[in-house]
Amino acid sequence: MAYVAVSGGKEAIEESIKLLDFYKSGTDKDVEIEAIEKKLSLLVDRVMSEAGLYSGTYAALALKQCEGSIEEAVFLLRAYRSTLTRNYYTNIVDTGNMRVVRRISAAFKDIVGGQILGATYDYTHRLINFDINDENAAEIRKTMLNTIQEQTPEEIVPCPRVSDELKKEGLIDRYAPDNRPPHDVTANLLEFPAERSARLQTLARADTGFISGLAYSALRGFGQVHPTVGELRCGYVELYVPSLLDDSESIYIGEILITEVECFNSADDKNQLKLAVGYGAVFGRNETKAISMAVIDRELDNGGPYPAQNEEFVLTHGDSLEMNGFISHLKLPHYVTFQSKLDAVRKTR
Repeated sequence: MAYVAVSGGKEAIEESIKLLDFYKSGTDKDVEIEAIEKKLSLLVDRVMSEAGLYSGTYAALALKQCEGSIEEAVFLLRAYRSTLTRNYYTNIVDTGNMRVVRRISAAFKDIVGGQILGATYDYTHRLINFDINDENAAEIRKTMLNTIQEQTPEEIVPCPRVSDELKKEGLIDRYAPDNRPPHDVTANLLEFPAERSARLQTLARADTGFISGLAYSALRGFGQVHPTVGELRCGYVELYVPSLLDDSESIYIGEILITEVECFNSADDKNQLKLAVGYGAVFGRNETKAISMAVIDRELDNGGPYPAQNEEFVLTHGDSLEMNGFISHLKLPHYVTFQSKLDAVRKTR
């Protein structure tokens, strides 16, 4: 199905594509890739997460190419990712060694390592700052760099997880050890019931709005009761790959910024002596999605009659690429099928 079948369709499509340049030519000012990556970092982080490719530069490029459309940028980035050769799988990352830039707990006031408020919009007044229209970006950056240089560096001390203490007391419900290699959803078909690794991968790449809406439905009563954010941490984790010369050695290849959340909730009715944990982790700074992912993770463990508890429903419909692609296909010609519907209605009448 395509408009190419229509008389003059090919020329019309070519002109339609050219017309996109018109909509992007509304000003003679250009938007630099670096400016998008650094100044719209939360948007870039979301695109990286849903595309499953950690590259701020390419995510910014994709956003510039498609006028800031998130779903189109995810499409472009995933298409590019599919052309890349996968040479290595990294070693398992211990997020307990994360270089934390933000860390809070809604469950405890005092936690080992302390709460680190970090950068957040949670406490801003949510009023438009019209002064931004006249700000001097170069001067602001210079001021920030000077401020950093005046600071006295502190030793980076890894912060233990809040859940570690509860595990020592036997208050947290643990998952059974699983030594199987993680299921790679980009290379293998997703089957149900899904392995936990496949579930978490799929949720991490799912559309942020979809996951947030499902989590909200669970909180409103279509699922389990109100969970508590045991710990939310955002920071940098180091990545290592096994050495080709010596399996016992690892090679450092860089670090990535992630957001990780553990939500505490009551266990099932058969085990009220422990707490259950939902887990979420995503690229970059995206706290809403990480929390929502942790809520959904726990809902899927519980199972039940509601949408957020149905594994096949959640994992099948949350993929931003498939979801937007299928909805977009409705714009393509459906002449034959619609005429069939009309004929059926006419005959019935």
